[in-house]
Amino acid sequence: MFDPLSRYAGLEDATLTLPDGRTVAYKRRRFLLPGSALQPLAEVTVAPSERLDIIAARTLGDPEHYWRICDANDALDPAELEQPGRRLTIPLPQP
Repeated sequence: MFDPLSRYAGLEDATLTLPDGRTVAYKRRRFLLPGSALQPLAEVTVAPSERLDIIAARTLGDPEHYWRICDANDALDPAELEQPGRRLTIPLPQP
């Protein structure tokens, strides 16, 4: 259902049977550790006009892993991390 490197790939599948008998498949919730619990790989300072996907590509090797940086910095909205001068923790990739 999801790319093997997706943040949702390892989540357990579940089903719900509705009152009318239909069955709905879904992924269980993704619970996050606090960012401070993740092992840091590096720390970077956001440059003017720099986007999180560019930082992820440079530091983690894949622009689609921007969510790992969000997790490490306790951010739900990636845009809040794109402020010039902000220091970001880059986490070691977790399995």
